[in-house]
Parts: sequence; C-alpha cells; structure tokens
Amino acid sequence: MDSFGSTTPFASNPLETKADLAKFLIGLLDPLAAHTSPGGARIHLGHTATHYDETAAQLEGYSRPLWGLAAFLAGGGDYRGTQRWVNGLQNGCDPKHEEFWGDMRDKDQRMVECSAIGFSIAVAREKLWDPLSSAAKANIERWLGGMNDKEMPNTNWLWFRVFANLGLFKAGSPKFDAQRMKADLDHLDTFYIGSGWSRDGPEGVIQLDYYSSSFAIQFAQLVYSKLMAAEDPVRCEEYRNRGRQFALDFVYYFDTEGRAIPFGRSLTYRFAMSSFWGALAFADVELPAPLTWGVVKGLQLRNLRFWTKQPGAYYPDGTLTIGYCYPNLNMTENYNSPGSPYWCCKSFVTLSLSETHPFWTAKEEPYPALLLNSVKALNKPLHIATILGGHFYILSSGQQCSYPVKQGAAKYGKLAYSSAFGYSVPVGSGTLEELGGDSTLALSDDCGETWKCRRDTREARIEGPSPGWLRSMWYPWNDVMVETWLVPPTAAAPLWHLRVHRIRTARKLSSAEGGWAIYGQRADGRALEPVAGEAFGTMAKDGTARAASRAGVSGIVDLSATVRKGTALRTDANSNLVAARAILPTLLGKHEPSETDSWLITAVFALPSVGDGDGAAKGWTADWEKRPALPEGIAANK
Repeated sequence: MDSFGSTTPFASNPLETKADLAKFLIGLLDPLAAHTSPGGARIHLGHTATHYDETAAQLEGYSRPLWGLAAFLAGGGDYRGTQRWVNGLQNGCDPKHEEFWGDMRDKDQRMVECSAIGFSIAVAREKLWDPLSSAAKANIERWLGGMNDKEMPNTNWLWFRVFANLGLFKAGSPKFDAQRMKADLDHLDTFYIGSGWSRDGPEGVIQLDYYSSSFAIQFAQLVYSKLMAAEDPVRCEEYRNRGRQFALDFVYYFDTEGRAIPFGRSLTYRFAMSSFWGALAFADVELPAPLTWGVVKGLQLRNLRFWTKQPGAYYPDGTLTIGYCYPNLNMTENYNSPGSPYWCCKSFVTLSLSETHPFWTAKEEPYPALLLNSVKALNKPLHIATILGGHFYILSSGQQCSYPVKQGAAKYGKLAYSSAFGYSVPVGSGTLEELGGDSTLALSDDCGETWKCRRDTREARIEGPSPGWLRSMWYPWNDVMVETWLVPPTAAAPLWHLRVHRIRTARKLSSAEGGWAIYGQRADGRALEPVAGEAFGTMAKDGTARAASRAGVSGIVDLSATVRKGTALRTDANSNLVAARAILPTLLGKHEPSETDSWLITAVFALPSVGDGDGAAKGWTADWEKRPALPEGIAANK
C-alpha cells in the first residue's frame, strides 16, 4: 500500500524527448475537456473565489493552457482537442454569445489573459486564427484592441498588452496599435536595473522574484526578441543580452534534482518557474559559459520531471490543484483561481522548436560542475546563493511586495529559502505552531499571544569580503530595532550558516527563531520522537534543537552569551509548501527592556536527503559537531 495515493498520471514519463514533453502537455490538456463550457470559452475547475469576477476566472482556465497548446501547434504538433480552443476564442470575443468574456475595463484581469491569446495568434496563426470567419476575427480584434486605451497596473502587466498587440500585428489587424506598443516597451525598459535583472515595477519597487524571470519579464523579453527581431532589431538584441546575463544568476535558483528555490508570490504556477530556460532556446540565445544547450535542457527537463512526480499537484483526473507540492490555500494570493496554475504551460515553449534545434539535439547534461560547492552574492536581488554541502538555498534581505499580498512576510521577508525544504506560511494568527516561523526571527510583545516576523526590511546591503554577508534593519514596533547579519557557509563548516541579530527594545519581548522546517514523520509514517544519534527523530535541549527524517536533517544552535531554550516544534499541518506535516527546530528566548543592545548569534544546520527519501548521508553528525566562526567584520560591531 506504500504507493497508494502517492503517484501521478505523469510519473512514468521519462521527459527526455520532444515527444515525451508533448505527451505530458496532452496529459494536462485532455482532462480539461470535461470542465469546458459548451461553447469552449470557459473552463471551470472549482469554486474557490478571487478578487476578480467569475467570468474572468473561467477565462483564465481557457487561456492559460494556450501557452502550451500554441507552442505545440507551432512546432508541428497536432492535438485532437484544438477545436475546443478555436471555438472558445470565437465565442468568448463575441458580444452576442452567451459565453462572451465581457469588454475590458481599467486594470481588468482579462488583460492578463490577453497575453496567451496574443502569443497563440503570433506563433500558431494557421491552426488557431486562419480557420476563423471574418466576423469572428473582427470580434477578436476589437476585444484584444479594447485594452489599448485602458489603464493598466504599472508592473509586468504592461507586457500583456504588448503581447496582445503582437498578436494583432502578426494577424495583420488594423486594431494593432504600434504607438501604444512602443510606449509600453519603452516604459517597461525603465524597470531594468542591470546585470540582466528588472524590477516588477518602477523605481522604488524592490520585487525581483520569478515575475522578473520566468513568470513574466524575462520570458516576455525573450519571446519578443524572437518574434520581432526584424521589426525591432536593436531592442531585441538588448533583450537577448539581458537573457545571457540573467542566466548566470538564475542558474543558482535551481538544484541538481531540478527543484527551483521557492521564493516570492504566485508559486502555484509551479513549473512556470523554469520557463526562462525554454525561452532562451526559443530566442536562439548564444549561451554564456558554463551554460550549454545540454545544461539548459537539463535545467528545464529536470524541473518538469520533479513536478510530474508530485502527487499533490494534481487531482485524480489530472487537473492541477491550487498549491505547491500539495493543495494549499494558505500560500495562495487573492488572484489565484482554479485555472491560475496553468500559467505553468509557459514551460512548454520548447515544443515550438524543431527536432533539429540544439535544445533537442543536445545531450542532456547535469548541473554545471563549475558551480557546485560555491557561494555567490547576487547583488541585484540582494540574495547570497549557496551550493556548499549539497544544499541549494539563498540568504535573503531587502525584498518585499510593493502592495499588500497575502503572507507577504513569509514570501519575501524570511532570512533564507531552500530548494529542498521550501518555506512555510502562517495558518493562523495565534500560536507558534500556526506561525510557520521557519528561517525567521519572530517577536512577540504579548507573551506569545501574537507574533511579528520581518516584512518591511530597511537599509539592506551586501558587505564584507567576497562573497560577503547580508546586513539589514527591521523595526517591528516604533521602540524596537533589529539589525541582522546573514553569513553564508564556509568550506570549514559547509552545512552551517550564521545569523546575528542586534536587538534594542523598550518593551518586554519573547523571541522564537526557526531553522528549516522539515518533513516530520518517521519511516512508518508516525510523528518523529526524541532519539539519539543519526536515527530519524528529534533532539532538543537548552541552546539546541534538531530533527532528522527521510527529508534530511535540520538543526539550530544558540551561540549567544545567554542561551535560549531549544524545541522541536511541530508546526500546524499545511503550513510548509513542501512538507504538509513538518517539524521546526526552534530557539525560544526572553528579552527585557534595556538601553543596552541584546545580541543573538545563531548557527543553522541543514543537510537534505540523498536518494529517494533515504535521509541524510551517513556520518552527518561529524559535520554537526563543527561550529561556524563569526567573521571579524561582524564581531567588531559588538
């Protein structure tokens, strides 16, 4: 019974060839038929709500699979269900049809879905556009063009109007607005900050998450550079140059198993996180060393393979759930409808390439050996990426969402984010168990009734000798100041990173500092229990807490002058994005009001599993006994 409920309809697909990838796409498209409206314009996958209307939510269900279908058709594929989408496009844009999507208003969600439709017309015109009647085409042109005089959010959304106009241009439509498209592109280019990176908005916005890469900006730039190379050659070459530079940083967000580091919002888009690698191939970018087409192919296909094997990502009929590794509404945003996860279909862009493209002819290569066992400061996103000791993660400071977003402190404000262990989100507003306080310092001024975690990070910078450390400020109350240094691992202690906090408080505080949240069950499925040595279980005492399971080992040690209490905290179910049943090594402290600064020095240990859930490599306790050294440049501040 071990396999009962623990597999997916796609797990047996090796995902090695273009045909394998097409099979995976078709496996996602086929189940949508049962959820499609009679006219094809709406796909209804569930009853959870969004901040926008239900018609727009069902339009999402229709449009987002088009990213994959259009790429497949453009690459010579033939899908028996294509007519459903042709019918839907015709009927959804027809004001007289009962399935009409409705005209666009300012800042309308319908604008987002125009991007997939514009892309589809641009790359698969013969299959999706040419079969339509002149009246249907006129309706579609009017509907898409209707966004050209509407107000849009000053974010990556502007790319969606570019793609709508791109589709109109490729269709030869009189509704194409060249002036509007150029103005949008010129403004989007002001988001660029160098080294390949763009903010998700104007100056003052400090989000550089997956929207700056695979979800939107980089993906869009690269696709545009291919489709408009003849008409806009200077800009297109600039976009390819940005892609080359960005790739050398973005590779650090993926591990050897294909997992991307969960960070930021919209993670229910899942393998859209890797679509940048496919877009590089689509745009025929000349790759910078150490990247080759075999490496890029491996980065993308390994990520897709990981997702084919996550049973919680799919319902039994093969449709996608809302969540990450399992259904989880705690981690979603108010714009996530049941159709939202199909943004992942952007990662099928390589289906548009011929079998002779170097992406498909290259032999898949492993993660670049040159980058293994390295630490790199990523200056634009204010991350320090580390691959020492087989654990891929980033230390993070200085990012936050520029507008209110659900669980924003967890998505942007944690101290570190891991490809193996993910991150956690609160499931309630009271106890520590509800908080999901992994990789954070949580503070309470009401004896643990409520907790605050870092969200509004100030004065963040990378300093110190290369690769440096992160230094930042946080002001949870007007009479409390927290300064934090985050120090990456070293060759002498590769499984540890250091956190140093200087706290000045005029009020009595409780603190809880979490390590990595980890799968919290024994081999028999029961909850972990206290053990000694390397067996699966927990250990907790003053100044120390640790947990070992099939997912690996997570631990935390207090190196402060005043030792905090260690506990292996069982977080409430469904808080961690990766492990629905998680345990969190945590240090608990008390802090009296004082004009003198209080210093916390914390060492955080982690070693992900080897093989398929076999736990950490034997002998890890030898590394556990090591302790990282505090850099002199930080010690001098004490």
